Amino acid sequence: MFSLQDLEKKINSELTTKINTSKINHSQIFINIDSEDLIEVILFLKNNENTKFRQLIDITAVDYPQKDKRFKLVYMFLSHEYNSRLVLECFINEEEIIPTITTIYPASNWMEREVFDMYGIKFKDHPDLRRILTDYGFEGYPLRKDFPLTGHNEVRYSEDEKKVVYEPVKLEQNYRNFDYESPWEGTEYINKNSNDK
Repeated sequence: MFSLQDLEKKINSELTTKINTSKINHSQIFINIDSEDLIEVILFLKNNENTKFRQLIDITAVDYPQKDKRFKLVYMFLSHEYNSRLVLECFINEEEIIPTITTIYPASNWMEREVFDMYGIKFKDHPDLRRILTDYGFEGYPLRKDFPLTGHNEVRYSEDEKKVVYEPVKLEQNYRNFDYESPWEGTEYINKNSNDK
C-alpha cells in the first residue's frame, strides 16, 4: 500500500507535463492542472492501477471576480483501494466551456448541473444541462460574488392570477415601528367581570 507522499510522486511522475502544482494538505492530495487537460487527467486518475480514484465525491467552483480566469473548478475524488482523497483544480475564464465528465463518472450529471445553476459555468456535451436548484425563470447565478444578496426578483403565489408571479425585490422594514415594551408590562388589561360600583 502506498503512502500519500508515494501516491503524489507516482501521479507527478506519470503526468509530468499535465500538472502545474501538487501538494499534500489535510491528508489530501491537491493537484492544479490546465482545463484543456481535464479529461485526460481524470481518465488517468480513475483507471490507472496506481491511483484508482473511482469515486467522484463532488464538483464545485470558487468565484474570483477580480481575476482574468474568474472561476476555480474543483473536483473531489476518493480511492477506496488506497484510502486516499484527491482534489483536482483548474482555473477557467467566464466564457470557457468545460467538457463534461458524465461518460466517465455518471454521478457528475447532477453535480455539473448544480455548478451551472449556481455559477453559470457551462459543460460541453452534457446530456441535460438545465437549472436544478433555482426556478425556471430565475435570472443570474446566486453563488457569483457579484450577485446581489437579495436577488433581482422575488417570487410569490398570486391568489388573483392563480399562479406564481415574479416581481422586483421590495425590501420591507417590518420592525420600523416596533414596540419594544414587554407585552406583560405595556398593556393595561381590562377585567370585564369586575363590578364597578
